[in-house]
Amino acid sequence: MRTATMKAASGPDLGVGEGVLVDRHWLDAHLLDPRVRVIEVDVSPAAHDDWHIDGAVLWNIYTDLKDADYHTVGAAALQRLFARSGISADSTVVFYGYAPALGVWLTKLCGHADVRILDCSRDTWRAEGRPLSTDASGPAAGGFRLGGKDRRILADQAAVRDAIGQPGATLVDVRSAAEYRGECFWPSGGMEPGGRPGHVPSAIHQPIDGLYHADGSFRSAAELREVFSPAVLDGGGELITYCTIGGRAATAWFVLTYLLGRDRVRVYDGSWAEWGRTAGTPVECP
Repeated sequence: MRTATMKAASGPDLGVGEGVLVDRHWLDAHLLDPRVRVIEVDVSPAAHDDWHIDGAVLWNIYTDLKDADYHTVGAAALQRLFARSGISADSTVVFYGYAPALGVWLTKLCGHADVRILDCSRDTWRAEGRPLSTDASGPAAGGFRLGGKDRRILADQAAVRDAIGQPGATLVDVRSAAEYRGECFWPSGGMEPGGRPGHVPSAIHQPIDGLYHADGSFRSAAELREVFSPAVLDGGGELITYCTIGGRAATAWFVLTYLLGRDRVRVYDGSWAEWGRTAGTPVECP
């Protein structure tokens, strides 16, 4: 565990890290600031247990963020999660790891304003010799109280049904081509017993490959615009992104909303894990 004099709790001076992204130099300099909370988001504890950014806590997507039906967990579970993560009303929360945008989306959904993504990969952090830890102890409990869910960024199954084939709404499937074509159910390539592969009718296929530089930082806005089709970028209609469990859908939401300035983007949090396992939902499988 890194040791040094604790910085005054006067709030982080964002400097070059100001905005929705913070670079590794800024975070390295602010790891000991009591108003900065660092959270790693992953689908398993393995990487976090091996090593993590000094002081970071883990949000396990499958056990902390999703219930058995792949919906976002309820308010009581989220309140406990925020508390054990040390998040208070004045915290600057920085996410990194496998699906940091899912952490940003969920935290924004719950009403916390100051939320950011570390603009590099965890491998880059380690390769540069920045502070690591294997310590499992967490921060002191935080006092942030969740507000009502921000429905402007959340879509449920009913909203997706209502958007099928409707002008002014675009369903955006950001999964792989194999998932979209129905060749597999899960991104690993596997099928799901009782689940149906394919895509939501009228959904456009929008892969999100090519968002990052080799060090894991986001590409420029001009380069990011080349990733997305005109059907996604142009116009003022509503977009609903989905993937399998929400991680890639939240990444698309984050890039479109915060890095490209696209309005009216929502994430279908149940995504294909819910839709493809629900009897009676319409599925296209070419």
